[in-house]
Amino acid sequence: MGRRISYREALREALRAALQSDPRAFLMGEDVGCYGGTYAVSKGLLEEFGPERIRDTPLSELGFVGAGIGAALGGMRPIVEIMTVNFSLLALDPIVNSAAMLHHMSGGQFSVPLVIRMATGAGRQVAAQHSNSFECWYAHVPGLRVLAPATVEDARGMLQAALADPDPVLIFEHAQLYNIEGELPEDESRAVDIASARVRRVGTDVSLITFGGSLPKALQAAEQLAGLGIAAEVIDLRVLRPLDDATVMASVRKCRRAVVVDEGWRSGSLAAEVMARISEQAFFDLDAPLARVCSEEVPIPYARHMEEAALPQVPKIVAAVQAVMGVGA
Repeated sequence: MGRRISYREALREALRAALQSDPRAFLMGEDVGCYGGTYAVSKGLLEEFGPERIRDTPLSELGFVGAGIGAALGGMRPIVEIMTVNFSLLALDPIVNSAAMLHHMSGGQFSVPLVIRMATGAGRQVAAQHSNSFECWYAHVPGLRVLAPATVEDARGMLQAALADPDPVLIFEHAQLYNIEGELPEDESRAVDIASARVRRVGTDVSLITFGGSLPKALQAAEQLAGLGIAAEVIDLRVLRPLDDATVMASVRKCRRAVVVDEGWRSGSLAAEVMARISEQAFFDLDAPLARVCSEEVPIPYARHMEEAALPQVPKIVAAVQAVMGVGA
């Protein structure tokens, strides 16, 4: 038996282990030190490791992400925290034009072993400018590895593997997950695989493909569907770039139907990419058209009832599966 721990605590333990095991590692970002992190992930680390390794930065994502890239080029192992994915847009130039491309543009002479963590997603009533899901934008860029840990085990284990990667890794932590709890396995300190998707629930009738904050909703939907006699298999993509096509296709070929759940907007979404790949690789295995459940094409509203209406929810997922299965609601 493992032990029960929250997603937030798992992230904090991963940071502590990284700082203890590698003197080159340090954490930097807005309010990561004295305040303990906007979501309390780094609480207590400043007292434990000091201001040289837990560095509060100015309110300039462009500046401190660029500094992190420079530190990585200089042999350090920086972990850069961006408060929310919306603010990462201020650092698109150093992330995309520098971190992602320097290995290629230097002919392999330089690598950028940088980890960038950021909160993503909606559902907290913090309005449009703090509630987006831009994972798909970064998953579009060669040279980046994009991770979306949705379980306590992945929150604890992905950072170690990300720091061992010679290239930049972006970790998206859905803000709705910080308070969830789960069991860590007995070998809890091991690094987890950051190349493969995971089957979170086995089924035979329909593949529910999702990631991040939508995984708990997909699992709840699968539980409800089981009561209706529909066995849904839930696939947690986990790694958004590079996508693990093999795991997805194996599930689709078995279940012969698929619904993709993605909190991003429908247009140009990661769901669209997953559906395109299924169409390219497993079209003749399908018994029904593909379907997806995404956020509505509006800025995320502030009012709670409107925010909930704009996001993928369990009833929407259940209804989409029933439509794919050809059964009534």
